[in-house]
Amino acid sequence: MQLACFTLMRTLGIDPGTAIMGWGVVDEQGGQITLVATGALTTPAGMPHPERLRILYDGLCELIARHRPDDAAIEELFFGKNVNTAITVGQARGVALLALVQAGLSIHEYKPTVVKQAVAGYGGADKKQMQEMVRVTLGLAAAPRPDDAADALAIAICHAYTGPTLRRMAGE
Repeated sequence: MQLACFTLMRTLGIDPGTAIMGWGVVDEQGGQITLVATGALTTPAGMPHPERLRILYDGLCELIARHRPDDAAIEELFFGKNVNTAITVGQARGVALLALVQAGLSIHEYKPTVVKQAVAGYGGADKKQMQEMVRVTLGLAAAPRPDDAADALAIAICHAYTGPTLRRMAGE
């Protein structure tokens, strides 16, 4: 009898934001997903915007060095009604992409509806449903806090579910 060999894949999920950038690291092996670490990078209100971006960049570089992910997953920009918010989130997302590409990580981008479909089974799931599915998937006693960290874990979980298929399609 031959045992299957499952490769361990570590994914860093990022929910971009300027004031709060959620992050979560999960391991996937043989269909099992486990929490490694989660949290949020925060920047002080009133600080000049370029300084806030530097804090986010430095924090992400430190997280990447500490957790050594194989892949990174980040939410695509959702353009709502507030153009100014979209621009600042886009800048934070750009800083995150720079840190990820400089670290040599494979970067995967997911629309919010795709993340919701993968994690909750419904592309229109609300925040509470998503937090509960993250909690259940990772076997946690409570949903991760802050909300941005739970969102980042959902993005990482989405990639953990789709990553093996993407690797097979790429011939890895």
